[in-house]
Amino acid sequence: MEEMNYLDIANSLWMWLAAGLAIAVVLVQAFIFARKSYRTGLEIGLSREQMNGAIKSSVITAFGPSIVVLTAMIALLVSLGGPISWMRLSFIGSAMFEMMAASFGAQAMGVTIGSDQMTGLAFANAVWTMTLGALGWIIFATLSADKMDKVQKKFSGSDAKLMGVIASGAILAAFGANSAAHLIALNERTAACIVGGLVMMVLNKLADLKNIKWLREWALFFALLGGMTAAVVWLKL
Repeated sequence: MEEMNYLDIANSLWMWLAAGLAIAVVLVQAFIFARKSYRTGLEIGLSREQMNGAIKSSVITAFGPSIVVLTAMIALLVSLGGPISWMRLSFIGSAMFEMMAASFGAQAMGVTIGSDQMTGLAFANAVWTMTLGALGWIIFATLSADKMDKVQKKFSGSDAKLMGVIASGAILAAFGANSAAHLIALNERTAACIVGGLVMMVLNKLADLKNIKWLREWALFFALLGGMTAAVVWLKL
């Protein structure tokens, strides 16, 4: 009996229903957090105009990264089908991690992900690897979230400025470590990283000098777009 193509399983109705249920949880959480944040903002004295302005800025700021995630999902669904790609990138948003984890899972079954040798069992193994590989973050965040206030006080005491310096340093270190591998690769990733950084720097400087609010809000989107364009041009050369 001929085995069913694994993509028939990956794109089946049951997979869509299972992925949709997980996405529903995320949407409900987002709605609850957004409503609670809005009410709390009004309670602490912020005006509705300020809150609506913050919502508008957040939507615009999220637009650029969302396009990147959508692009990554298109690349992922070729190998893993629509439902699991939709669900995983809605949870994690990192195509690099998802592809790496899925590849490890398929390789454990002796096949390459997306190849003609892929089977339903290899697909299931890839999905389990992606899911279990992300559990560590969820468990750590769950167990440590309520302790972060104590950690903050231990590091900075009552000095709010010092905590700002520590937080800024941590963010710079995280993004610096992430960018370093791309910068030394000397390929399309290097071009994307440099051009994206330059576009972001120039647009933020211009927005500050000319007090252009909309440009500050859209700077991240243009930086991402510039980086992706640079990578495509590099590959075409």
